[in-house]
Amino acid sequence: MNLQHIVVVALVVVGSFFLAVGTIGLLRLPDVYNRLHATSKSTTLGAASLFLAGFVYYGGAGAGLTSLVGIAFLFLTAPTGAHMISRSAHRMGIEFHGQDAEWPEEE
Repeated sequence: MNLQHIVVVALVVVGSFFLAVGTIGLLRLPDVYNRLHATSKSTTLGAASLFLAGFVYYGGAGAGLTSLVGIAFLFLTAPTGAHMISRSAHRMGIEFHGQDAEWPEEE
C-alpha cells in the first residue's frame, strides 16, 4: 500500500465516523434545534472528508475536480439550509427542550 491509499482510507474512516455521529445525534437528541446542530456540523465534516478522499484518489482532474466542487457546494449550502430550518422551526413556535429563557423577539 502506498501513501495515497493510506490517506484515502484514513479520510473514508474519518468521514464515516462523523456521518455515524451525525446519525446517532439525529436519532437521540430531543428537539429539532439539537438535532439540526448535530447533523449539520458532523455530516458536513463527514461528507467533506469523503469528497476529499475522492479528490486524493482520482487526482486533480476529472472526478477529483468534481470532488472539490462538491466540497465548495457543501460548505456554501449546509449552513444556509440549517439556518433556514431553525428559523422556520422558531417561526412555527417549536419550543426548545429544557430551555427556561425566552427566545429574543425579532424586530
